[in-house]
Amino acid sequence: MELTQYSIDELLKGCRAGNRQLQEALYRQTAAKMLAVCMRYTGDRMEAEDALQVGYVKVFEKIKEYRGEGAFEGWIRRIMVNTAIESYRKNIRMMNVVPIEEAYDQPSTGFDFSRLGIQDLMKLIQKLSDGYRIVFNMYAIEGYSHKEIATELGISEGASKSQLSRARAILKAEVIKMEGINYATHEG
Repeated sequence: MELTQYSIDELLKGCRAGNRQLQEALYRQTAAKMLAVCMRYTGDRMEAEDALQVGYVKVFEKIKEYRGEGAFEGWIRRIMVNTAIESYRKNIRMMNVVPIEEAYDQPSTGFDFSRLGIQDLMKLIQKLSDGYRIVFNMYAIEGYSHKEIATELGISEGASKSQLSRARAILKAEVIKMEGINYATHEG
């Protein structure tokens, strides 16, 4: 099967017209990136794939609403994030909410996560409990404010801040542990 790359304009025009071939092309050109987005918000690959499929249904249903403001891929990403969050809500998982008082007791992370490889960081983020992972992704990766996170997840801004603080502290501890292991295995 020949894989043809289409321009964003061609994809938009074709998808808006309901052209199945161009819908499939859009999916092929963006699905890997969007699956990675969904994986950051879900518990496992199967759940992420489900969110991805539902997300693309929404993309094709709402494509006529895209007004060309901002990047088209960013518009798709936003739909995927919202779909993954909805999936999370539907699964009625209890978020591991830490009281705000405990968040203030946590040491400031002040840790430079940029030294860590992206794959390693993504693996660590995936290990966080659902509540921590979702808040961390929304704030640190997607750029949501605590107010937006609170609204999206139905929690208080304080709970959002608390969960972000705990997520950062957990990630920092895991990175330090990883670096200690790497240092020990490379020493000598």
